[in-house]
Amino acid sequence: MGSRIVATGRAVPRTALTNSDLERYMDTSDEWIRSRTGIGQRYLMRQGESLAEIATDASRTALERAGVKPADLDAIIVGTVSSEYGFPSFACQIQQGLGISSIPAFDVAAACSGFVYAVQVADAQMRAGDFKRVLVVGADALSTMVDWNDRRTAVLFGDGAGACVMVTEPGNRGVLSSLLRSSGEHWTLLSVRATGTRSTIDSEVRRSPDDSIQMKGPELFKIAVKSMEEVSRLVAERAGVKLEDIDLFVPHQANMRIISAVAERLGMPPEKVYTNIDRYGNTSAASVPIALDEALEQGRIHDNSIVMLNACGGGLTWGANLVRW
Repeated sequence: MGSRIVATGRAVPRTALTNSDLERYMDTSDEWIRSRTGIGQRYLMRQGESLAEIATDASRTALERAGVKPADLDAIIVGTVSSEYGFPSFACQIQQGLGISSIPAFDVAAACSGFVYAVQVADAQMRAGDFKRVLVVGADALSTMVDWNDRRTAVLFGDGAGACVMVTEPGNRGVLSSLLRSSGEHWTLLSVRATGTRSTIDSEVRRSPDDSIQMKGPELFKIAVKSMEEVSRLVAERAGVKLEDIDLFVPHQANMRIISAVAERLGMPPEKVYTNIDRYGNTSAASVPIALDEALEQGRIHDNSIVMLNACGGGLTWGANLVRW
């Protein structure tokens, strides 16, 4: 008995900021950002907004589309590094928002790889017979962790949440294979301290540069491309699927250059690679589920389509899920 994703949902903050809008806050331009990242706009948290509420909205959409009531869930697993609390978990906040209790609800902290990690955790526990219906969420608000005077990082991140409902199901559809990896020796390439003030772009109080996201872009780029390529090949091999038989590649939307480099190494033509980084920026753990939800809405995925989900994030962490729809 395996696990299958039967529905998805997404939600973002109300405010969309274009690259031109950001010119009011820092020394940058639309051309500078697009040429280096592929990003044109992103949705950002404002004062008074709650990421937990946004994630709950995405979860409700996924549940409604799946025809599953919150009370029918056996677990909630959330990939995030953006909870406003050390505890309780972000998953418990979603659980409260959905009005349910007495089921396990917990977080997986793998930065941008969070959703891919959470899908694997859910799949493993469902195959073990522990759960039959699981809500898996990826949600992050890294824009609240940047130094708004550092244009190298501040322009990259957007906020949002994506969710999916997974159910146990016999047959050859569902999660075919997953693989997770991490390398703690490279943790300094992308990190942020847990201390400090979370500051939205409209906050009067700004986060200290020392407590903001620290990133070593060139080094991170090289490792991300190599890692995402390797894990994709290994997952496909495990599942006995040829790379050319994959119908859609849904990678983490970190940087258009990274996506293009990975796709080229895997021999994936552009029409098989889903991207929306131009409209959302890097939404961390929300990136893959938001892209997956959009791809489904646009008819890019059909019954029996083979879909590769892939991500790399701080840790460093990386991983992939291969799914037959």
